[in-house]
Amino acid sequence: MATIFSKIVAGEIPSYKVAEDDKFYAFLDINPLVKGHTLVVPKKEVDYIYDLSDEELAAMHVFAKHVALAIQKAFPCRKVGEAVIGLEVPHAHIHLIPIQNESDMLFSNPKLKLSDEEFKSIEERIHNAWEGKA
Repeated sequence: MATIFSKIVAGEIPSYKVAEDDKFYAFLDINPLVKGHTLVVPKKEVDYIYDLSDEELAAMHVFAKHVALAIQKAFPCRKVGEAVIGLEVPHAHIHLIPIQNESDMLFSNPKLKLSDEEFKSIEERIHNAWEGKA
């Protein structure tokens, strides 16, 4: 059975896509910790990130790096934090979160409630800053 992320990648569920290539897809988290919180997923459905081959895992991190650099351009921050938890959706994914301090990465923090217009604005800002876009 396809995961929610597989359905997003396939276009069956709408998303706020910020970057994509032939193997990976990056989109805004709809329950963000901060503005710019983005998820990077492989298009190949794999539950556990460490079940990816070494080459796939390396490629995913290189793709995530370029997305993180775009996030940092779009949302000036001290750094873009990375988290891999993998319990909430059985599809490998990386959280990229623009941070000013460590507490911005606490998943127990309240999530932002953003309007569709705010999500679209964030999506556009990151997408326009993405180095890998066509």
